[in-house]
Amino acid sequence: MSVSQLFIIAAIALLVGQLKMGRSLVLLGVSVFVIYWLQPTQEPITLTFWLPTATVAVTILAWLLTSTPEVRTWKQNLPAAAVLLSVIVLMDLNRYFHLESVFTTATPRLQWVGAFVVILLVLAFLIARFREFPPVLFVIAVIGLILLFILIKVPSALSPLFETVSAFRGKEAGGFTSLSWLGFSYVSFRLLHTILDRNAGRLTPVPLAEYVNYVIFFPSFTAGPIDRLERFTRDLNAPVALGREDWIDVGRRFFLGLFKKFVIADALAWIALNDVFAEQVSSSAWMWVLLYSFSLRIYFDFSGYTDIAIGLGRLLGVRLPENFASPYLKPNLTQFWNSWHMTLTQWFRSYFFNPLTRAMRSSRQPVPSYLTILVAQISTMVLIGLWHGVTVGFVLWGLWHGAGLFIQNRWSDYMKDRMPAWANTPTGQMVLQYSGIFLTFNFVSLGWLFFTLSTPAKVWSVMAVLFGVA
Repeated sequence: MSVSQLFIIAAIALLVGQLKMGRSLVLLGVSVFVIYWLQPTQEPITLTFWLPTATVAVTILAWLLTSTPEVRTWKQNLPAAAVLLSVIVLMDLNRYFHLESVFTTATPRLQWVGAFVVILLVLAFLIARFREFPPVLFVIAVIGLILLFILIKVPSALSPLFETVSAFRGKEAGGFTSLSWLGFSYVSFRLLHTILDRNAGRLTPVPLAEYVNYVIFFPSFTAGPIDRLERFTRDLNAPVALGREDWIDVGRRFFLGLFKKFVIADALAWIALNDVFAEQVSSSAWMWVLLYSFSLRIYFDFSGYTDIAIGLGRLLGVRLPENFASPYLKPNLTQFWNSWHMTLTQWFRSYFFNPLTRAMRSSRQPVPSYLTILVAQISTMVLIGLWHGVTVGFVLWGLWHGAGLFIQNRWSDYMKDRMPAWANTPTGQMVLQYSGIFLTFNFVSLGWLFFTLSTPAKVWSVMAVLFGVA
């Protein structure tokens, strides 16, 4: 997003936040419009329309699966359904409004959109007739979302599909190189959260408007944080009023985010490590400067967007969860991951790490504690890596952090009863604190090599330069 887009979004959030009646429906319409507006231009060009439309459709179907007959009535949800379908049709009519200067969307023929809407309505009507869904359907939905996520992250897997569709239409299949489905990484995790909790009996069903607002809430749609449905709807239905000091805090948070992202992060981008610099720099000292620049850049970029999202959420009366808590100032890797992208870490802890460790410890032949920790930490971090992208680099990044967490865990247990007396003195605590910060920051920074460099060979080459063995 550009600065101008963010100021426009802030103005919209300010206006919507002041509404007393119809606020939820207006927010719903605005959020749907924003996901069309921000969707990057995509080849084939009609995907610029179909991808946001698919986001809305998948969200509606997920709501039907997680709702109950009590909240699924037409009387209660017809206004929200009308808003959703109206915005979709309005986006398709852009060919007549000529608002390309506002948003770019190469719209398909109106009859195709009409057919899509009819199919969606029929499917929704059929699903809504069920009072309860068998557990296997929730499993299928989870697997389907995961497979869809993998397809998006592995463009080569989609190429045959586009070739088949193009051949059916009698057109060339050229132009497709990747799928830029805006926000789907975060949308999928919000949907998975509701589906898994509904299957476990932990989710309180909500009406359509509240559910869709949660999934595509425009301040946090593109870069998080990943909120929880019950917490979000509590604020949505009882907006947190802003006092004088709150307005100051909102302004500070918003402009601090802009400064982090568009001043600090964008300035660091000029000297942050990348493939080009990796091949050109042979000095160990300069390579460390480039690496540290990347570490700081990725933090200020991501935390900047989070500050902006939290500030915009406050304008709408929603307190989005914090996502960063000075992660580079933590003395060990566990505390780092409790402070970096916290909502993502908490999501994986709740839905993967904890269930996996419980299953391993409660099996008929209990797995040794150290092996449980090793398997759980490495597999969790590899999955977090794959969430960012299905590449060898992200797998290695996950292995790097998983191994680091395991080593730190074992070392902490080993030293718990072996620490010398001086470690409990003020001087000893200060030494351990600052040495821990230094080691953790450098370990994390070295891990970013797998993030920013395109091949493992380049990672090893840069590491050799960093440590003066090239």
